[in-house]
Amino acid sequence: MTGPLDYATLIAKASLEIGADKLRPNDPFQWASGFRMPIYNDNRRHLFYPHFRRVIVDGLVDKVSDIDIGVIAGTVTAGIPWASFVSDRLNLPMIYIRDKPKSHGLRNQIEGIDADSNLEGYRVLVVEDLISTGGSSAKAVQAVRDAEGECNYCLSIFTYEFDEAGRIFRGEAPYDKDGNKLSSPCETRSVLGYRRLVEVAGEEGYVGEQDQKMLAEWRQDAFNWGKKHGFPRVTK
Repeated sequence: MTGPLDYATLIAKASLEIGADKLRPNDPFQWASGFRMPIYNDNRRHLFYPHFRRVIVDGLVDKVSDIDIGVIAGTVTAGIPWASFVSDRLNLPMIYIRDKPKSHGLRNQIEGIDADSNLEGYRVLVVEDLISTGGSSAKAVQAVRDAEGECNYCLSIFTYEFDEAGRIFRGEAPYDKDGNKLSSPCETRSVLGYRRLVEVAGEEGYVGEQDQKMLAEWRQDAFNWGKKHGFPRVTK
């Protein structure tokens, strides 16, 4: 008899193989913020590979098998395909959430329901591809709550496991620059975490022991890591 599948390890191996996760501690990537970071994540790469795509959907569904869900909500834009796959697998309604209401038409922020209706009475699961610092994900949770939906879980393929994200989802820190916080905690569940990715990268020979130490250090202080190692933030 076989035990439960280790989806985290399967997805870590797949991500490294196809370049959905790239690790370069000695030649860091420049993120949009200008910070130099040793990892670049692009879960959209998995969409090209049907087998890996199915494994990820299996892992996502497995992560929420104990939750009573009524609606699947994808975040714009990267969360939409995964929310679609999960909602189809579970035979549930799906919506998607914009980062802000449209400036024209019906001015919807949540697509899939009528502008004059809400989500009252529905238990909504927000689906992300990646949880980074957590701000945009928590904002999506709040949008569901503002529409009267019950939203106590946010699901993702991958998380950097930043402490800041934990504080935001517990409602201890603001999720936006206006100081807004979640009024009640929202639990996050991710199939793969950064620490397991780094472990698998070491086991599979993608990074050496010294690189693993640098990568572990990054998670503890991501936004000062580059400057400390001679890779200052790039400013315009």
